[in-house]
Amino acid sequence: MSREFTKTGKTNKGPFEASVSANRQIGQLFYRLKLDFCDTAAEAFAAARPGQFAQLDLSRTILPVPEDIPDNLRDVARRNIVLRRPFSFCDIVCESEKTSVEILYKVVGPASLRMTTLSGGDLISIIGPLGNGFRIPDNKKRALLVIGGIGAGPLQHLAKVLTEEHSEEEVVAFVGARSAKELPFEGRLDDIAQSLGFSFREFAKYGINSIVATDDGSLGHKGPVTECFEQWLGRTRMVYEETIIYGCGPEEMLAELVRIASERGIDCQVNMERMMACGIGICQSCAVKCRTDDSNETVYKLCCEDGPVFDGREVVFNL
Repeated sequence: MSREFTKTGKTNKGPFEASVSANRQIGQLFYRLKLDFCDTAAEAFAAARPGQFAQLDLSRTILPVPEDIPDNLRDVARRNIVLRRPFSFCDIVCESEKTSVEILYKVVGPASLRMTTLSGGDLISIIGPLGNGFRIPDNKKRALLVIGGIGAGPLQHLAKVLTEEHSEEEVVAFVGARSAKELPFEGRLDDIAQSLGFSFREFAKYGINSIVATDDGSLGHKGPVTECFEQWLGRTRMVYEETIIYGCGPEEMLAELVRIASERGIDCQVNMERMMACGIGICQSCAVKCRTDDSNETVYKLCCEDGPVFDGREVVFNL
């Protein structure tokens, strides 16, 4: 038996109107956007599960003032934003008359650049929640979260759900980035907390230890987070059949994570990223190559409808 968080039936997916209640900068290029939903939209997003996403219409969002535009985005900043953009959720809070959703985002292009200008009271058109999220099997005693960069968002949401709904499970988070400046968190905890394994408040508030790796060695393990993770597995005693791995990050990281899991017989789910023009399976632009059961043949599944969370064993990584 397992509990599966999926997009099913003919539930209303919008478009809905969300009101911006906060848009906080938490790093050089990282922000947390908080959106409030009321009425039918509040009901829809209250049921959203970790790994699902929404499509945001940013076509009417303004640009920052010229001096606030990063040099690497000056040439593309004025491009028209025609298509909606997909974002997963890092937190969802349900209250009596509204549902609040937080989105972790990084400024990487003209759409996310415009998002930085959103402020309290601004309205955004949103479709969602969409896709299939993480599944939490009933027979697991340990969940290992492996994060690469901006992949922290959906796994922060999953961390909250695991501790609230599966408090008997041990949870450990492994966080990787190119450097300490590329970690999408609001700052490290003090030395005492870190010595106990609590590096980031986003996980510490749920009682979850976090282990850090940076490519340049500016914080924690020097090297890829998968290398750090594999070394940790090698020195930690556990029953692999009672363990599950959840991953979100660059595809190269996910491919290596699946290799590590497969060699040890550990169940592994990965949150894939693809360009999504529509988010609802019409444009067919987000194909993921997958294996079929008991066959050497492969098929293509849609990241927006069949995913974005997949069983790691079924994904064919073409790196």
